[in-house]
Amino acid sequence: MSEVNSAGDGPATGPGQGKREAADLGTDPGPARGAGGNAEGLGTGARLGGWTRFVTARPRLSLLVALLLTALAVVAGSGVADRLGSGGWEDPTAESTYATKALEREFPASQPNLLLLLDAGGSSVDDPAVAAEAKRITARLAAERGVTGVGSYWQSGSPALKAGDGHEALIAARITGDETAAADTLDRLAPSYRGRSGPVEVEIGGPVAVRHEMQTTIREDLTRAELIALPVTLLLLVMVFGSAIAALLPLGVGVFAILGTNAVLRGLTEVTDVSVFAMNLTTALGLGLAIDYALFIVRRFREELATGAAPRAAVGTTLRTAGRTVLFSSLTVAVSLAAMLLFPQYFLRSFAYAGIAVVLLAAGAALILLPAALVLLGHRVNALDLRRLFRRGAPRAADGGAAWGRMASLVMRRAPLFVVATTAGLIVLGLPFLGVKFGTADDRQLPSTAESHVVQQHVRDGFPGSPGGGLEILAEGPATTTQYAEYGKRIAALPEVRRVDGPLVKGDAAYFTVLPKGEAVDEGAQRLVGELRSTNAPFATSVTGTAAVLVDSKDAIGDRLPWAAAFIAVVTLLLVFLLTGSVLIPVQAVLLNALSLTAMFGAVVWVFQDGHLSGLLDFTSSGSIETTLPVLMFCVAFGLSMDYGVFLLSRIKEEYDHTGDHQQAVRFGLQRTGGLITAAAVILAVVMVAIGTSRVANTKMLGLGIALAVLMDAMVVRSLLVPAVMRLTGRATWWAPGPLRRFHDRFGLSEGEASTARPAPSPALAGEPEPDRDPVEAG
Repeated sequence: MSEVNSAGDGPATGPGQGKREAADLGTDPGPARGAGGNAEGLGTGARLGGWTRFVTARPRLSLLVALLLTALAVVAGSGVADRLGSGGWEDPTAESTYATKALEREFPASQPNLLLLLDAGGSSVDDPAVAAEAKRITARLAAERGVTGVGSYWQSGSPALKAGDGHEALIAARITGDETAAADTLDRLAPSYRGRSGPVEVEIGGPVAVRHEMQTTIREDLTRAELIALPVTLLLLVMVFGSAIAALLPLGVGVFAILGTNAVLRGLTEVTDVSVFAMNLTTALGLGLAIDYALFIVRRFREELATGAAPRAAVGTTLRTAGRTVLFSSLTVAVSLAAMLLFPQYFLRSFAYAGIAVVLLAAGAALILLPAALVLLGHRVNALDLRRLFRRGAPRAADGGAAWGRMASLVMRRAPLFVVATTAGLIVLGLPFLGVKFGTADDRQLPSTAESHVVQQHVRDGFPGSPGGGLEILAEGPATTTQYAEYGKRIAALPEVRRVDGPLVKGDAAYFTVLPKGEAVDEGAQRLVGELRSTNAPFATSVTGTAAVLVDSKDAIGDRLPWAAAFIAVVTLLLVFLLTGSVLIPVQAVLLNALSLTAMFGAVVWVFQDGHLSGLLDFTSSGSIETTLPVLMFCVAFGLSMDYGVFLLSRIKEEYDHTGDHQQAVRFGLQRTGGLITAAAVILAVVMVAIGTSRVANTKMLGLGIALAVLMDAMVVRSLLVPAVMRLTGRATWWAPGPLRRFHDRFGLSEGEASTARPAPSPALAGEPEPDRDPVEAG
């Protein structure tokens, strides 16, 4: 992190050094054409100059408006967590969703979402005293407002509702209404049913209890994560910047983005479903990206101040250079997150809502509010250097930039070795993902001590036929008793069927319950879904149940995944081309970014599916990965990888435009951004690890997985693989056919266009060492 501890990181020397310094400082009379230069960027520069004047004209007014907007966001976003859902994994247009809603409407007892587990201790559930108390509880529950479809072992005598040891049995019911109404009903009922009741002990479970407990747990965990992340992040920022004032600026941008996104989510809950899990992404990206963008802006501003520029001029140069990179970076991240809008599950769409909002708000704050604050602070941005408390004598210049430059030289001298070794290592780390098994989210997402988890685990381990894990077949249309019976025999003869119950008939509708031989969502149960759907019947049939929901969810994701991947790839290729003017660099960026995610996906399967480290990380493995999680993690991690890629490529492009020296440009880019990217990645990883301390397994997986992806991208891909690959491709890296080059000259953007003229700084003025002059070896 030492590279960004001072005002800059020391300019590298090489061909065209004077011209590059002039462009850095705004004295270049026009953009150099170089091998990849932009000869027609002055129009863009003029537009950005106008934007700079707008941003810095009334900085106090800008900050006052921001303060008022933040206060409004606090009010508008209050109570947002209570309005968020904890489901959203199913496809709303799927057959299973249709059947579930129809069964809820016509046969509520077929879709119980509330389970009361009655434990008789050492007695049998058939003991007269136990049976009498159970019947009393059943009748009382049936009379409750908002409850329907109440049934119990003591009413039906069904063996599926009685534990194998005879000491436990179930009461099943359905709480009506949407997720919010059901949660309110559960809050009202639970205290009066939970606990000791005569000869039995009552515990509460079922899907509605799992969802409610998950929502409560996530809300509590998010508060704890924020309490962990904020002070640790502030400490790291002080280490990076030295100045306490400079360190507080990124946190201010992050808080603005988070509060603003909460207000956006609160508004969205009025018109659509939003998942409670999205709040975790809001916090993580709000802090992480705000810090990334603010690091880039503040660092460049301090560099400009070190040259002797006035604060307003320094802000102008910063916006014309680093500001452009922030703009491109935010667009690439937003594009990756927007791809989740193509999927029908509101769980994924919720992350797109939250992610796009927080990215745009973070970028907007970094490009509008932060410059206003920098104009007002001026040189006071370097005030309160807390590092003086821990060092003796005069401040020493940071040499991190030179170290990154030397590393780039080493990597490019041994480019084939680094490409082969790094690529092979990343592929090996990703191999466990070849054994991925997809499943559904269930109670095992919760801690093993959570009441609803305990109840569901008792049901899985002790009850025959896994109550609640069967498949339901909705039959619609006129039919005779004989036709129902014949159909029941056909499905009972299927090889994966353990037992068929039903039909229960109501008018022209009926339903059958089918218990599979294996687990509720194993491969056999999923095959059975297809077999049931292909079985001929004299009436219309639709199949639902846990395995059916999983099959439909996998199909929905599989159908849309190519479109989402194509959307991300095409838009990313276009954005990186507009930044670089190269045809090869965008392709490299997409491929290397995807490669950087292999370690994350391999770790997800090895740890969370296979259960390694489950004791250390305190979670229960379900033996599968929830279907939507890999899509979510890919979109988020790919966007963040592009974020760092844009930071690096923009500085490489700037140097290449000024010198035409490819190897020097790569070295310069890594020297200028290596420490910055590493510092930003470490800080973002800290935020994600704080999210990963959640007691909910999916949130833990999301936080720790993305933290790993971010660190691998910054420390392996950006530091080793990118310079090695660019060394191998050489000057061909910057090639583009004539029409595309003319398109880029007209519409492309790059960092480092003209700004206000002023004298070049000396390394001493910048507080830095003399630049490292070790050139990259030719060949």
